[in-house]
Amino acid sequence: MKMLTVENVSKTYGEKQLFNDISFTIAEKERIGLIGVNGTGKSSLLKIIAGRDLPDDGKIIAGKDYSISFLDQQPEFDPERTVLEQVFSGEAPILRLMREYEKTLLILHAAPNDSKVQEQLFQLQKQMDSLDAWDASTNAKSILMKLGIEDFGEKIGNLSGGQKKRVALAQVLIAEPDLLILDEPTNHLDFDTVKWLEDYLSRYNGSILLVTHDRYFLDRVANRMFELDGGSLYNYKGNYAAFLESKAIREENEAATFEKRKNLFRRELEWIRRGAKARTTKQKARIGRFDELEEKLSSGKPSGEKLDISLNGSRLGKQVFELKDASKSYSEKIILNHFDLLVKPGDRIGIIGRNGTGKSTLLNILAKRIPLDGGEFIMGQTVKIAYYTQESEDMDENKRMIEYIKETAQIVETLDGKTISAAQMLERFLFPPFSHGTPIRKLSGGEKRRLYLLKILMSAPNVLLLDEPTNDLDTQTLTVLEDYLEEFPGVVITVSHDRYFLDKVAEQLLVLQGEGKINSFYGNYTEYLENETVLEAGKTKIMANPPSKAPEKEKKKKMTYMEKKEWEEIDGVIAQTEARLEEIAMGMASVGSDFTKAQDLMKQEADLNEKLEQLIERWSYLAELAENE
Repeated sequence: MKMLTVENVSKTYGEKQLFNDISFTIAEKERIGLIGVNGTGKSSLLKIIAGRDLPDDGKIIAGKDYSISFLDQQPEFDPERTVLEQVFSGEAPILRLMREYEKTLLILHAAPNDSKVQEQLFQLQKQMDSLDAWDASTNAKSILMKLGIEDFGEKIGNLSGGQKKRVALAQVLIAEPDLLILDEPTNHLDFDTVKWLEDYLSRYNGSILLVTHDRYFLDRVANRMFELDGGSLYNYKGNYAAFLESKAIREENEAATFEKRKNLFRRELEWIRRGAKARTTKQKARIGRFDELEEKLSSGKPSGEKLDISLNGSRLGKQVFELKDASKSYSEKIILNHFDLLVKPGDRIGIIGRNGTGKSTLLNILAKRIPLDGGEFIMGQTVKIAYYTQESEDMDENKRMIEYIKETAQIVETLDGKTISAAQMLERFLFPPFSHGTPIRKLSGGEKRRLYLLKILMSAPNVLLLDEPTNDLDTQTLTVLEDYLEEFPGVVITVSHDRYFLDKVAEQLLVLQGEGKINSFYGNYTEYLENETVLEAGKTKIMANPPSKAPEKEKKKKMTYMEKKEWEEIDGVIAQTEARLEEIAMGMASVGSDFTKAQDLMKQEADLNEKLEQLIERWSYLAELAENE
C-alpha cells in the first residue's frame, strides 16, 4: 500500500512561523482538502510536500517509486513551447516517449517523403505499443479539450492567464501520479468544467491533496479535511460539511477549556497574592502551575477572534444603473446586442456564463471603464462604486500596509455608528498590530487580496462590483464577506464561477450565452441549474402509456420485537463506531514513519467504514418501519 508521511515538519517565513511540528499520513485514494486563513502557510505546505521547498525541521517520507505532481497557483512556463509540448514536458518515461512521438509527427507533416523520419516514427510507434501510450495520448488530448484548450499547436506565450492555468492542470492530471497536489484548481474554470473536474477527481485512483476556495467542490470531492490554524494542523474525517460540524464542536470545547483556565488562573492568582512562599515542594509545584497557566492564557486565543466586516455605506438614491439598447463588440466578437438592463436599489445580481462571453466586460461598462459602442448608459447621481477587480490594480507593493489603507481613510464608521481607526480595521481583518508596518510585497497572495478587499470596503460604497471575488480568498474570509453582503444596504453585482458564493449572494442571474445573447433568471444559481435540468428533461422525455388503473397501496410493514430492540440500540452502536474512527484518524496523524502500524490502522479504518455504511443503511430501513408504528 502506497502512502506518504509528513513527520514533525516546521516552517518559518521571515519572522512569521507558519506551522510548527505537524505530522500526518496520506493514504491511498484519500482526497484531502486543506483550508485555513490566508497567510497560514497552505501553499508553503503543498510546496514542501511536492519537493519544491524545504522545511526548517522535519521530513517527508515516501517510497522510492512514489510519484507526485503539483499544480502551482501561479505556474511558470516557457512561452515558446506549444500546448502539447508543455503537457508532455514531465520526466516520466511515457511522457518523454509521447513528447518525442508528437515532435516527430510534426516533422513528418512538414516533410512527408523523408524516409528517415518515417522510420523514426515507425520505431516510436512500436514503443508506444509496448507502453500502451496510445491511451495516454488520447486521454491527454481529451483532458485538454474538456478544459477548453483545442489548439494543441498554439504557443504558451499566446495564451491568457486562465488558459495557462488550464494547461498546467491538464499536465498534472495526465501524469496520473500517486499523489496529486492541486493549489486552487478551480480558478479560471467555468461551471461545466468545474463539474467535469469534480467527476474526474472523484474517480481518480491515486491520492489528492488540494487547496480550494470552492466549498461545493470541497464538499463533493474531499473525504478528509486538514485545517491550518495558529501553526497547528487539525485533522477531520469527511467532507467540508463534516468539517464545519466538527470544527464547531472543537471551538466550543476550546472555548470551554479557555474559560476553565481563566477561572483556575484567577484562583491561582489570588493564592499568589496572599503571599505564599515557595519553601515546600507543594508550593513550588503550585507556582509552577501558575506560570504554566499564565503562558497558556497568553498564547491562547478567545473564541471571539474572527474576521469582522461591519462598515457603513453611503446613502443610495432611487436611480442606480440603466442600460438602454446597449451594444458592445470586439472585432467580430459580440458582447452586448441591443441589451436593456435596469438595476434597482437593493438588487443582488450574479453574472454567469462560459469564459470569453464578456462577463468582466459588462462589469467594466457598469464601472464606466469601457464605453458602449451604441445605446445609452445612465448612472444615478448618488452612486458610489467600489470595484473589486481580479487584479489589485492600485497596490504599490513597496508601501507598508498601514500606509496603503490610510490612503482611503484614516477613520471609518461601522454599522453600529462607532468610529474606528485604520489600524483597528487592519486588526479586524486578522492583521495583528506588529504586522502593520510590513511592506505589501512580503504578504502572501491571499493576504494581499484580503488587504485589497479591506481598502475598497473602507471607501463607504453603496454599489459593489465584484469580479471573481472568491479567487485567492480563504473560506473564512468568504464566509464573513457573504455575511457582510447579506446586511449591505446597497447594490451587489458579481461575476463568479463559485456556485456556493452565488447561492448565498445572488437573487437574480444574468446568463451570458455568447454572441450578445443574455438571459435573466430570478433566483440563485442552484435554482437556475434545477430549472435548466427540468427544461432539458422536458425536451427529451418520452411519455409512457398511463396505467389502466392505479396500483394498490402497499400495506405498511410493522416492526418485529427484535427490530424494535435493534432500533433502540442502533444510535449508540453508530456513535461508538464513529468514535472509534476518530481515534484511528488521530492515531494515523501521529503514526510517523511506522508503516506497519499505519497499515494496521488503515485496515481497521476500512473495516469500520464498511461497518458504518451497513449500520447507516440499516438505520434508514428501521427508521421507515418506526414511522409506521
